[in-house]
Parts: sequence; structure tokens; C-alpha cells
Amino acid sequence: MRILQVMAGAPEGGAENIMLESTLALAEAGLQQAVVTRPDNAWRISRLREAGVTVTTADFSRLWPFPTRRTIRQAIERFQPDVIEYWMGRAGQFAPARWRDRSIGWYGGYYKRSRFGNCDWHVGLTRDLLRHIRDQGVGEDRSAIVHTYADFEGAPAADRASLGAPAGAPVALALARLHPKKGLDTLLEATAQIPDLHVWIAGEGPIEAELKAQCARLGLESRVRFLGWRNDRGALLAASTFVAFPSRYEPFGTVTVDAWAASRPLVAADAVGPAAYVEDGVSGLLVPKDNPTALAEAMRRVISEPGLAARLVEGGRASYEAQFTKAAFIRDSLTLYERIRKAATSKLPKGL
Repeated sequence: MRILQVMAGAPEGGAENIMLESTLALAEAGLQQAVVTRPDNAWRISRLREAGVTVTTADFSRLWPFPTRRTIRQAIERFQPDVIEYWMGRAGQFAPARWRDRSIGWYGGYYKRSRFGNCDWHVGLTRDLLRHIRDQGVGEDRSAIVHTYADFEGAPAADRASLGAPAGAPVALALARLHPKKGLDTLLEATAQIPDLHVWIAGEGPIEAELKAQCARLGLESRVRFLGWRNDRGALLAASTFVAFPSRYEPFGTVTVDAWAASRPLVAADAVGPAAYVEDGVSGLLVPKDNPTALAEAMRRVISEPGLAARLVEGGRASYEAQFTKAAFIRDSLTLYERIRKAATSKLPKGL
């Protein structure tokens, strides 16, 4: 089976990671793939090419869309895919109408269906995103859910000392873009209430200066490290004590799956995504959004309550094994792709 993956996206981000890791997993499973994406992440492009995936770049400019449309059309004609998957709304707006019956729109958020106007098929990352898709008039026979996955098997732990964490100190890891919706200011306020807690924040974003200024006001500069964007999530997870996920808004949040896959306790705010998947007290601790006191109390419990961390790891790992393994992702993706391949009637040019 031949799959063309199309993503505009940002230089870095959660959805961008999902696309990369999904494509690599499918390549590992033996699918032939090609990718059209922006040229602004050399590391991601190199990973794809190392896996034998052909990569073509385009700028995905909405102001002058014609070069990108031509690039996608040429990639389709050259690669002759059975299925074309458009990752997120911007990529979907470039889908050619000619091959809509073999085109999927991928929803990592609550996008309008109109952004995938030339896609007959729609896939959601979560149960609630699938509901959102169907509420916009997409039939059950043309929509599906495919969960993301995480796999950190054998990842070596990062050097704690190099990241400012003394031996034996508890470390909370936050994997997040530095954006107001991620609730990192709440995490800092909560950290100020736990004198021995160290925090690693892995991500980049527009409020970095604000968060660093908040650290200074709270006297946290020696206990909070801003690590920037990292491509070694597994190493950071392995070195951390637990994962803090304080987002105010999160359609899903792959951080949940990352924590479960890495066997780390999870403390999450009750944004819609985590609240739909995390069972409080079983697979993680859920706290109210924008509540530093509640977040601090939950983090204290993970650090000091006998047996709690182990129970949360056990519950999270069970959820991971049931829904979010690489094998489950490949199975569900292949099932959907085969449905599309069998239903498609559009013709691709031969002999190019």
C-alpha cells in the first residue's frame, strides 16, 4: 500500500511529532510512503529520509497557494498513492478535488470540516474529536478514530546533574509549548509551594520571557530549568520523577500517552482531553484547571504518599497497553487505509 502524507505544520510541535512518529511506524510496518511538508525542520526531514520515505518540500503559503498546489499534484502523479492523508487544517486546504475519494483529513483539534472540503474521509485523534467530526455531518462510514502512540522502550535516562537536579530530588517534567493555554504559570505557582521540587520545562514558545520573569519573582530560578525544544523525550521522561500536565486547553494531549508509555506518574489539569482519558486516582491525578494549590497538593501526594506513584504507573500502563501502543496504531491505520483503498474510484495517471 502506498500512502502520501501531507503536513504544513510548525517547525516544532506535538502534532508534528505525531506525524513524524506515525510515518516512521508505518514505514517500519512495510508501507511505501512519501511526504510533502515544509522545509523548516531539517531533523524531521532527515529522520523521514533515513526511514526510506521520499520527502518533497513546499511553503504552504495561503497568500500564494499555486506553487504548493502544483507540488502536491505532482507528488500525487509521481507517487500514485492509494491514500493521501492531510495532517491538520492548513494542509487540508491544499487537497486537490480530483482525488478526494482517497483523501483523509486528520483532526488534532476542533477544526471546521470546511478546511478539509476536498477530503471524503475524516479521522480524529480522540473520541471527542470523532464526535466533533460527525456533528459536522460526516457519516460514520467516512470517519474513524486512530489514537496516537508512544514507544520509549530502552530509552536511556538523561543526566540529571547536567539539568540541575540534585541526586534524590523530585523532578516534575512538563513537555509543552510555552503558550498561555498550556498553564505553565500555574505549574510555577504550584512549584513555589513545594520547596524541594525541581521542574524541567521542555518546549519553546511566545511567553518564555514572561515565564522566566515569573520564576524570578517566585525565587525559582535555581529549581526550574527551561530546556527549549527537545527531541529526546524518552530520556527526559526516564530521568524525571513524574509528569506535570497543567494545560488549560487540550483536545487530547500526547503528554498523557508519553507519561503512560514511559511508566511515569501523571498529574494533569482537567482539560477536556486528559479528562476524557485519565481516570483520577487510577491512571493519573486530575486537578482543576488554574488551581495552583490543588496542583501543588497532587504533586506532593505523588512525591510522598506511600504506594501512590506505583499505582498510578500501573494504571497508566494498563491504559497505554489497551489503546496506545505502536501495534494498535498500525492496526487501526491499516484498517482505515484499506477501507479507503477499496472504496476509491478516482484514477491516477500511469507511467509517470
